[in-house]
Amino acid sequence: MPAHGFSSKGDKDKNEAKTKVQRRDPYESLGVSRNSTDQEIKTAYRKMALKYHPDKNANDPKAADMFKEVTFSYNILSDPDKRRQYDTAGFEAIESESQDLELDLSSLGTVNTMFAALFSKLGVPIKTTVSATVLEEALNGAVTVHPLQLGQSLLKKVEKQCAHFYCVTVTEKEAQAGLVCRVQSPDKSKFKLLYFEQEENGGLSLALQEDSTKTGKVTSAGMYFLGFPVYRLDQAVNTVAAAKDPDTAFFKKLDGFQPCEISELKAGTHIFSVYGDNFFKSASYTIEVLCAAPFSEEKEKLRAVEAQILTKRVELSKFETEYREVLAQFTEMTSRYAQEMQAIDDLLKQRNAIHASYSTTPPLKRSSSGSKSRGSFKEPKTEEERPASQTNRKKYWTKDRLKKKKWYNIHLKVDKTKPC
Repeated sequence: MPAHGFSSKGDKDKNEAKTKVQRRDPYESLGVSRNSTDQEIKTAYRKMALKYHPDKNANDPKAADMFKEVTFSYNILSDPDKRRQYDTAGFEAIESESQDLELDLSSLGTVNTMFAALFSKLGVPIKTTVSATVLEEALNGAVTVHPLQLGQSLLKKVEKQCAHFYCVTVTEKEAQAGLVCRVQSPDKSKFKLLYFEQEENGGLSLALQEDSTKTGKVTSAGMYFLGFPVYRLDQAVNTVAAAKDPDTAFFKKLDGFQPCEISELKAGTHIFSVYGDNFFKSASYTIEVLCAAPFSEEKEKLRAVEAQILTKRVELSKFETEYREVLAQFTEMTSRYAQEMQAIDDLLKQRNAIHASYSTTPPLKRSSSGSKSRGSFKEPKTEEERPASQTNRKKYWTKDRLKKKKWYNIHLKVDKTKPC
């Protein structure tokens, strides 16, 4: 028997099997079919998350577990790659530890919010969701909706984790021409642009969501209902993986390019909202809703550019395979190049050592001090010891000196009786 306070390996395995969470099928958790669209999955998640949110179910552990389950399921099915992996190989293909959860900042305490803000400042991608309080008030029809005219621009400021609601009424002709809603923040505030659908009971349910992104000197977000599929670019996709590998950042850059769930709006009243997504401060913004009729040229350019991006996304997938193969070959060649260079250097060193061994002369020893070096060059004392060149040079110098001496020793006779 195992000693008191310890357990055997078999006991540990049994305990791990008991504590291991048995997760339900994500489709079953959200109550959707395997053929459900992204919009259907998102709508189902919003409703269930609102139903089981901790703010509405305090001290209810079952509701907390359900909230975690639907959030986990949504994180799988909302990501195209993870959904495809799950459909192919189940949970084994999904790394549960790396799931990115959407944080409701309104439910975090001050300390946790500060940590989240710090990580976001350091570049760690943190997904945030709309406050459960805002969604509940909208679903119950307890929000104030302000009218907004087409072509009218409003400058407002919304508090953190709060929302402003606007309604726009369009005619049949305007709906056929297309509708565009754009929001910008001149002070680069973080916000979300939301679109709500009206329920039969008069409430509002969240249908579309666009997070603001930095574009030049402002942050902006837009929704385009032009009668054809307009794509949205989720820049948060693969952000962590891209930070580790620049090549991955390039090849995964267009993975977040996904079609918007709603391509056109019918005549009637439509509800837009601006949600303050900053951690601590309010968000200033400008909102405007435009009819796309005067922008026919821009409409066709957008259709053409998005078609080119889709083509490029397919080409990029094929190019990645070719690039990886060539990169592997290049890495192999570079390694071989370094090995060959080292081998050649070693052979040349061996060759030089063998050449130097063909000699009977002992290797020269350098003197240990400068004085010994200078002493080896003393001038010979005797004439026999001097070289011939030095001897001849001395004889010439002596002869020349004698001539000068004879010149200076000339005796001049002077008669003192004669005047000078």
